[in-house]
Parts: sequence; structure tokens; C-alpha cells
Amino acid sequence: MDPIESIKPWKDSTFAMLLEAQARGWQIHYFGLSDIYLEDSVARGRYCGLALRDDNQQWFEYDGEGDCRLDQLDVILMRKDPPFDMEYVYATYLLEQAEENGCLVVNRPASLRDCNEKLFTRYFPQCCVDTLVTRDPARIRAFIERYGDVIVKPLDGMGGQSIFRVQQGDRNTGAIIESVSQHGRSQTMAQVYIPEISEGDKRILLIDGEPVPYALARVPAAGENRGNIAAGASTRGQPLSERDRWLCTQVGEELRRRGLIFVGLDVIGDYITEINVTSPTGIRELDAAFDLNISADLFACIEARLSA
Repeated sequence: MDPIESIKPWKDSTFAMLLEAQARGWQIHYFGLSDIYLEDSVARGRYCGLALRDDNQQWFEYDGEGDCRLDQLDVILMRKDPPFDMEYVYATYLLEQAEENGCLVVNRPASLRDCNEKLFTRYFPQCCVDTLVTRDPARIRAFIERYGDVIVKPLDGMGGQSIFRVQQGDRNTGAIIESVSQHGRSQTMAQVYIPEISEGDKRILLIDGEPVPYALARVPAAGENRGNIAAGASTRGQPLSERDRWLCTQVGEELRRRGLIFVGLDVIGDYITEINVTSPTGIRELDAAFDLNISADLFACIEARLSA
């Protein structure tokens, strides 16, 4: 995970998982990305133990340290936030070595590499609005002209970074396309604008392909098009709609097949816009709103896998 001293414990989903692990009596080994390494073809890691408190001022203490083979652990939760860069990819290779020797890794390392959170939607066209992915600025401009109102974004962004709404005739169209595509050097996604963003960008959490029955709607701030908390969106919990549940049935089997045990769908209106597989969030907000314990459901699933 990212450095535990820099998280926001009141909203951090990884911290919710750590609290649940401690409550179950699991022995916790905490690793940063720089702590894992390969020696003599064996993936290993330097770790710290943790003692945790649900306290926003002092939420952890280190409790010992050591070094171990990663494949001697029962389960590894890969919860490193993007950017999904080459260091992230290298980490998945090391985790895959541990997985090959019997350790359960959540989510599966190969699927973390293969399932780009924006491009993975291509497997489910029935769930998505019309979409273009290209490096060619002319194609992006033609897509905008065709549909009139479009979202343009990079494939590797997070937290609402570099997401633009572009309408036909916008004089900034060229500058936006140049910026997002890096003058045609970077693959860029364009999606038809979904006006229901005003009602919120819904985060739906799935555990082994089955949805939590409530979504976290992230409602854009005044004057914003982005439903990202990092971009100032407010949040509210709400029950899943019938359409939401249908979308989950469309993706659930494929998630299970790929070993994607904990996933977050981003849904605007009736459509999936992204499938978050690296470190989906929303646990603490939904737990508080609906008296849930989503981490307990996740760990029950993990325990079932370990005992199978």
C-alpha cells in the first residue's frame, strides 16, 4: 500500500481492511512498493507489523519488523494507488511469483496488468456509451463533431485529472486535444457525454463479482463536470437501481474469471464509464451510511478461497 502515515483514515478503504484483519486476529505484514524484491528467483519483502486504532489522530503504530518470502504469506492485498507506471508493473511480476507458489494475491497480478481501468470497459459494449480510443487528434476532433458533446481523458489518469468536457464549436478543442493526447503521442479516450453526471458518478463495489447493495454517488461541485472526490465532489449513499444490478450481472462472471475479487464500477446514469481494479475506494463512506462492514464481506470471501 501507499505510506500508511499519509492516508486519511476516516475515508481510506485499505485502512478499513486493515482494521478488519486485526479484528479477525490475522497477522499483518505491511509493505511499501520499495520493500519487495527478488533474490535468487524468490520474491521477498521487508515488512513492519502494525497495531491499529480507529482514531483519526493516531491510527497506527509499528509493531516489529522482519523479512520474509512472499509465498509464505496466506494472502497479499495489492492496494497501491495509481499511477500505474512501470514500477507498478514490476511489482505485479514479483507478486505473480508469490502467486505461482501458492499465495493468494487480491487482485490477481496478471489481471492488474491486463485490465486498464478505462480500456477494460471494451469487453462490455452493451454497458457503455459510444467510445473512441486513439492517438490521432483528427479522429478525436471528428468524434466531437459527430456527437457534439464529449468527455476527453487520458487512459492513465485518476482522481479526475485531465478530464475535459468538449462541445462542438468549442474554441479550446485543439488545445484540449493537444494537452490530453500529448500532441498525438499518447492514447486518449473520448466518450459521449452523459448528462446524468449532475446526479452523481456512482461507485459500485463488487466482491467476487457480486455487488454491495448500495452505491456511493459522487456529485460534482457547482460548475464542475467531474464526479471525483479529489475534484471537490460531495458524496451520498443510495440503493442500487435495477439498471445498476443489471450492469453488475454483465461484468460479474468476467471479474471472477480474471481473479478480480474486489472491484469498483464507475457508473453515470445507465452506463459504466470505468472499471477500477487497482485500489477501489468507498468502503468507509458506505459502511457509515448504511451500517455495513464491507471489509468483513471481502475477508469472508478471501477466507473461503483459502480454505477451498
